[in-house]
Amino acid sequence: MTTRSDPTLSRRALLRASAAFGVAAALPARAQDSTAFVDADAPEIVKRNIAGFRAHRWQDHFDSLRGGAILVDIRARNLHFWSGDESVFRIYPTSVPLSPDLTRLGRTEVVQKVVGPSWRPTPSMIKRNPEWPAYVPPGPDNPLGTHALYLSWTYYRIHGTHDTRKIGRPSSNGCVGLYNEDIQELFDLAKVGTQVVLI
Repeated sequence: MTTRSDPTLSRRALLRASAAFGVAAALPARAQDSTAFVDADAPEIVKRNIAGFRAHRWQDHFDSLRGGAILVDIRARNLHFWSGDESVFRIYPTSVPLSPDLTRLGRTEVVQKVVGPSWRPTPSMIKRNPEWPAYVPPGPDNPLGTHALYLSWTYYRIHGTHDTRKIGRPSSNGCVGLYNEDIQELFDLAKVGTQVVLI
């Protein structure tokens, strides 16, 4: 008797494997297309969520690693982190904004770190979705997941998500989402003042 594997776990494993492939490719720092490694029999949702995990060199985006650095590649749907002393490098699969008009690119920084964030939709979100609640407390229904890094741009966050289907696809209203276990790790690595670039 065969048992069917959980498609969420399979997709998560595939996204993590793609991220690991991006880490392995970081030395030559050339673009990689992870879709070449997708099983032809993979569910369609997995194929749609695969991003082209491109490895980046910090030197191409930052003058230094003072305070650490976070690079979010919207097109590749991944986040790179480098520690200030270059001893730590991580790459994580992410969710990205739904559309270009919700996407903000450029330089910012981490200004606050919050465990168990609460969430309030922005005025523009309420305008687009008047049925949304005005406030969601910390917990399993909170769209910011378990941890959040607040950026110097008003309303923008790098945060977790309880809805793992969002990772690897355009699904946010402007923020960058990570698996809860990944944002917990990044939360411990990043500091207030860590520089952030979205490309």
